[in-house]
Amino acid sequence: MKPRYSIFSLARNAMNYHKDWERAWRSPVPKKEYDAVIVGAGGHGLATAYYLAKNHKMTNIAIVEKGWLGGGNTGRNTTIIRSNYLQDPSIAIYELARSLYENLSQELNYNVMFSPRGVVMLCQTQHELRAFQRTAHANRLAGLDCRMITPAEVKEIVPIINDDPNCRYPILGAYYQPRGGTGRHDAVAWGYARGADQMGVDVIQNCEVIGINREGGRVTGLETTRGTINTKKIGVVTAGHVSTIMDMAGVRMPIESQCLQALVSEPIKPVIDCVVMANTVHGYMSQSDKGELVIGGGTDPYNNYSQRGSFPALEHTVTALVETFPIISRLRMLRLWGGIVDMTGDRSPIIGKTPVDGLYVNCGWGTGGFKAIPGSGWVFADTIANDRPHPIAEPFGLNRFAEGRLIDESVAAAVAH
Repeated sequence: MKPRYSIFSLARNAMNYHKDWERAWRSPVPKKEYDAVIVGAGGHGLATAYYLAKNHKMTNIAIVEKGWLGGGNTGRNTTIIRSNYLQDPSIAIYELARSLYENLSQELNYNVMFSPRGVVMLCQTQHELRAFQRTAHANRLAGLDCRMITPAEVKEIVPIINDDPNCRYPILGAYYQPRGGTGRHDAVAWGYARGADQMGVDVIQNCEVIGINREGGRVTGLETTRGTINTKKIGVVTAGHVSTIMDMAGVRMPIESQCLQALVSEPIKPVIDCVVMANTVHGYMSQSDKGELVIGGGTDPYNNYSQRGSFPALEHTVTALVETFPIISRLRMLRLWGGIVDMTGDRSPIIGKTPVDGLYVNCGWGTGGFKAIPGSGWVFADTIANDRPHPIAEPFGLNRFAEGRLIDESVAAAVAH
């Protein structure tokens, strides 16, 4: 492919503060009417719009975002990608997403920095060892490339781990997905945004939804801070704020919003080249390309909409990890952040139609939304385009809570990530 810029044009634009730099996506004025509108320009919303245009040829669509593109949880996560869940419906959607990630840079012609470095999920109690053995059997039946590994293999993959058999939480083994890994969260959002924009999708930032218009039992449009937008199809994909948006249409959601916090250390030389998750001590860690150790843990134990983060939660996470990774005791924290996640009772997402015709919802990804972005967008676009659940999305419908068909991933999801 011919380069878009020569070294001379790059230098010239650097000197004039990129005045002549081509925009990655447009900044359009909202039209009066669209065939479909996606609410939320995070990874899931952008992927949905992209696949609506690419797979279903729906190009008269818009994405509306109250802030800036990718400014919510997409830019506030720890970028882990894996598919080794317990239940068959979960395996199907997360493996679809993981497989799409493998070729996403080529698909979007945008480097999303997918790094299949492997995910190690530690077993530090006998109960945890049995639980992951159960998951391993389920995953092998589903055809996933995952396996249990011994303490010696864990030490070989993660040399900095404390393998003292007499420590408080000894390493009894681990569950290993070699083709899991990480990606670059910003690049995923930017790649989908540029791809959707090139197919005619309007990405409209600074456009907050303040009302959903209905006639009888179906939607007719949106009221926004930039005027009324008429449409017969609305897809709501706004992570921790889904319940407030859906309330505008009179639909109550079975979700709770909580803050999930993370931090990065000062950059150091490479010491860990995989993702390690430690559910017993409730923490996980990987290393960024810049050398920072990316560390996270569980959600706040109470409902809130805070994005500030708090020292007690981070202290709890780091304290628990110090024994497993003694090296981090000497590191300084570089920065911390929080994101708002929406949690369902069974810790599985909600994807599909709602009681209001033309209104669709994609939410409840809890602490694992980033890993699901391509698969989520793929099946949600299909659901919106055809006004019926995609086969992979069908088990995740709202009706499962009334019918008692829960998809329990409260244990298999392991530590928040």
